[in-house]
This record gives sequence, structure tokens and C-alpha cells, in this order.
Amino acid sequence: MTIEQRFGLRIREIRHRQQLSQEELAFRCALSKNYISDVERGTRNISLKVIEKFAKGLGVPLAELFRF
Repeated sequence: MTIEQRFGLRIREIRHRQQLSQEELAFRCALSKNYISDVERGTRNISLKVIEKFAKGLGVPLAELFRF
């Protein structure tokens, strides 16, 4: 499994735990729903700025996103 896939699964896991839709997370992160979907499927190689947006949008510490 690639790092992109592992990261995407982690995002999905946290999102589901918080009972958020992809649409709601996209709104919180100022990203598109399609972008969220791509990240969760591991088809995007995202930047550090986007990783920070995920942490803020999910309300978790940055390190939490990398606890595979």
C-alpha cells in the first residue's frame, strides 16, 4: 500500500469517526468534494498545505493524520 493510500484511509477513518460527509469535510477544508474523494482513494499526491487544511478541517493535531 502506498503512502497516499494509507493517508487517504486515515482521512476517511477520522471523517467517519466524526460522522462527516465528504461534502462537509470539503467545505471545512475549502477543497472540492472530488478532491476529498481522490485523497481518500489515494490517487492524489497532496502538498503540506493541504495536509494542514485536513488537520484544521478535522480539528485534529497534524500528527494524528499520520497515525496509521
